Amino acid sequence: MNCIRHVTVGNDEAYHAIMRKPSSVRSLEALGRVRLLPSFYMRGFLYSEIANLREIPNLPDNPEISVAAGRRLCKEFLEPLQAKFGRLAIRSTYRSCVLNTFGNPHRLSCASHPRDYARHIKDRRGAKGCIGAMTTVFVPWFAVGDAEGAD
Repeated sequence: MNCIRHVTVGNDEAYHAIMRKPSSVRSLEALGRVRLLPSFYMRGFLYSEIANLREIPNLPDNPEISVAAGRRLCKEFLEPLQAKFGRLAIRSTYRSCVLNTFGNPHRLSCASHPRDYARHIKDRRGAKGCIGAMTTVFVPWFAVGDAEGAD
């Protein structure tokens, strides 16, 4: 996979209003409605059990980078995986710096900063200046196959 250094995701005024850090319910709803690819929306990438249980915001500081990384993740990994195995359940995709800062010392499967930049913290560039993304997914096809004794 090539490094992405420049981000151009949208060019109209309404889009750029969405691409600021959400500061209201409406702006968060607008960000959540950003369609990454046909099967995936940004809203599904922002969900976090840690954030919900501990009441920690899981919002990107730089949504434009997060959306660009999410679209590439969908295009190169999630959409092809879903085409092969059927519906996927996203377990973890985006983590805010605030959430990651809490999760790492509490051993909640969060890597340390800046190790997680351009990984789960998609709105930060990694050490080489690139953006990136990673995800944890559940593939129901495997669970059904295991239950039925498939190889």
